Amino acid sequence: MPLRDFPVRASIAVSDIGKAVEFYEGKLGLPLVQSGPSAKIADGSRVYRSGGEVALNVFQSATAGKSEATMATWYVDDLDAIVDELTAAGVRFARYDGLEHDARGITERAGGGRIAWFQDPDGNTFAIESDR
Repeated sequence: MPLRDFPVRASIAVSDIGKAVEFYEGKLGLPLVQSGPSAKIADGSRVYRSGGEVALNVFQSATAGKSEATMATWYVDDLDAIVDELTAAGVRFARYDGLEHDARGITERAGGGRIAWFQDPDGNTFAIESDR
């Protein structure tokens, strides 16, 4: 059975679900769909909605922050406005050697458009991209 017919969600491991809730709900403004257990942690997971769809599982785990890769990307119409709002909420944008970033931390994306990266409290990396 092909997977193309089914929704997919990103799953993000965090070391402290309390800090994660502050970040994902408080700073990113993601609406909570449900909370529940994660392995042996009674209230160690959250499911969030984004873009009208269930999109992100966040769960407490010893494997938190182990990947340096981008975990998920939001595609937005107005990158400048979103970066400004997130910065005002306390999100810090990453800067990478070898790339030219503007004052906000936005850089040109390969193939056109622009991109900005940020990390959650565990160092999980996320991106925001725009075609403009």
